[in-house]
Amino acid sequence: MASRPIPPTSSLPPLKQLPTCTLPQISQAVDNLRAIYDVQAVPLKNTLVLPKLKALPKHLIHDTSVPDSGYASAEGEDDDEECHGDDAQSAFDPDVLRSDTFERDYAIRWLTGFTARSDIWVYATEDEAEMEARATLVDAAASLLATFAGEEEEEDITRTFTFRTAVGSAVHVELNDAPLLNDDHTSVGLQSWGSSILLAERMCLDPTAFGLLSPKGSMRILELGAGTGLLSIAAAKLLASEPPTIVATDYHPSVLANLRANVKTNNLASSVGPSVDVLPLDWQHPVYEGPFAEPFDVILAADVIYHPDHARWIRDCVQHLLAAERGVFWLIIPIRPTGRHEGMSKTVEATFPRASVPASLEAPQLAILKVEELRKHNGVGRADEGGYRLYQIGWV
Repeated sequence: MASRPIPPTSSLPPLKQLPTCTLPQISQAVDNLRAIYDVQAVPLKNTLVLPKLKALPKHLIHDTSVPDSGYASAEGEDDDEECHGDDAQSAFDPDVLRSDTFERDYAIRWLTGFTARSDIWVYATEDEAEMEARATLVDAAASLLATFAGEEEEEDITRTFTFRTAVGSAVHVELNDAPLLNDDHTSVGLQSWGSSILLAERMCLDPTAFGLLSPKGSMRILELGAGTGLLSIAAAKLLASEPPTIVATDYHPSVLANLRANVKTNNLASSVGPSVDVLPLDWQHPVYEGPFAEPFDVILAADVIYHPDHARWIRDCVQHLLAAERGVFWLIIPIRPTGRHEGMSKTVEATFPRASVPASLEAPQLAILKVEELRKHNGVGRADEGGYRLYQIGWV
């Protein structure tokens, strides 16, 4: 790269050609932007020998329900334009480029589009070492984009979901996805993840299979790590004709506040008709009082395993809260083959035994009754999710 940076409008490769761009080309482009907008940045090496793969940026959620504001496009006008380096371009004073609002806005649009489509580029190669290097570079681009986001508060996004039912009707859910808190990684529940979307879809299509239609009435449903409340809200609307007791729980105060707002938005906060109660629940130190003093017929949890201890804490809660005999716990988790959450899915089967494995216990225990592998849907989930695993867990 030249000693002085190049204008983003003339140096950034078109995103329409992203799958064909090489690692050095994208690295050069990101280094050029860092030279302009991140004066303390150290240029990345154009080499495949990079640190171990980090998690891909947490904001990588493809969702066709979110309109393209224009900041996620940054595409070249010419579809036939090819990826290129910037060696032949003219260098400029970085202070001049930094003060140019047009160049700055173009850089933001390109970085937004690049991180949003990064899974296409990261997995365009079959070489594992290069895949790791590309993921590391995506992290660098996301960090640079975050410096721009810090200048202006990120806005909430309203997402609308429509789930078909077996009788041909539809369940409509409107959710507020709040920005992740930059200073608190535990606030992931502020956004809707792919696991909850897939489970809600399947529940609406066949509520009987998930034990949501009880002949005895007075159904009690609990959601652990509810996040935005998609599962609880969908269940409440699906079962509106015979409203069950539904309790949506989480731990983080900001997540609980957003969850309450979502329940209110979907008209489920009143004491008349279907409703969802929102309460805090600490898996590590649970307090079994109030609504938690009685067992639940169905317990739901989606994408809740982010630490090796989580599966064990959840098991202990479910042992106390799940109704005897016919109670069922549905757990869906993403399979993340790379990143810091790699292998978290294994902790589930290390904690819950298979029902097919003989047990010489006098008292009933929780076991995995059934496992279903689910393929990733286009436009749903993060880039680091390779698929999903749905567990049916009950007493044996």
